[in-house]
Amino acid sequence: MDVEKWLEHFRKNRLNRVEPDWEAPIEISGQQRSDLERSLQQFQLGDGGGPASLIAWNRENFLGGDDVMRLLVGMWFKEEEEHSRLLGGALKRFGVTPISNHWSFSLFCKVRVLGGVKFELYALLLTEITSHVYHKMLRRHCPDAAVKGVCQMIIRDEAGHIAFHRARLGWVKGRRYGFCWEAYFIARGLAAGTVLWVNHGKALRNFGATSFEFYRGIWRGMRTFTRGLRSDLARGRVVPADFFRRERGLREKVAS
Repeated sequence: MDVEKWLEHFRKNRLNRVEPDWEAPIEISGQQRSDLERSLQQFQLGDGGGPASLIAWNRENFLGGDDVMRLLVGMWFKEEEEHSRLLGGALKRFGVTPISNHWSFSLFCKVRVLGGVKFELYALLLTEITSHVYHKMLRRHCPDAAVKGVCQMIIRDEAGHIAFHRARLGWVKGRRYGFCWEAYFIARGLAAGTVLWVNHGKALRNFGATSFEFYRGIWRGMRTFTRGLRSDLARGRVVPADFFRRERGLREKVAS
């Protein structure tokens, strides 16, 4: 794995970050607002509001005493803490206090600890893909300018995180990712998406989003990841740090 390239990616990603328009008029109220606030509270806790690090009991098996890898993982989680700050800004804007615990987050952390670092890394990858879909849908449907700005920055970072995981998996020596692995991986992604939809679907539906739109996004995200990973291995290369950002830019140009 080209660790130096990814260190440079995370360094550059700190630049040109546009702060959301916190002073923009609040465009939502009533049930829409209260459901969104609860959803943002949970995401704020999960995205760096809790333990911003690997917490599996055998996490040193992945870090391996490598100071450079430890730095790289630390920079990844530093961006998660930044997401927590942005979401905290949205909560402050709405006059809502962040939460310090939630049953789903506590369960997720316990499973990460007990499942081991390999399980934890897969769980975090699936979380990145499913939350990427959530934030894209929230940006598309929510009329609040500040929330859109928060989502824009998180989407930018998560695209890089997903690409990082793809490069990481492509780096595992001797590993092959066949169709059985893909089916299992997608099934796990859909299961993770279902948990997210149960907790946050109401906030999205209030703005006109649908479950079909959500699951279609999950399916596409998982398929793009698995096909790209196999393609990288077949060509003997790994995905560049800015792949997802460039791909999204091309799609936006075509759409416009």
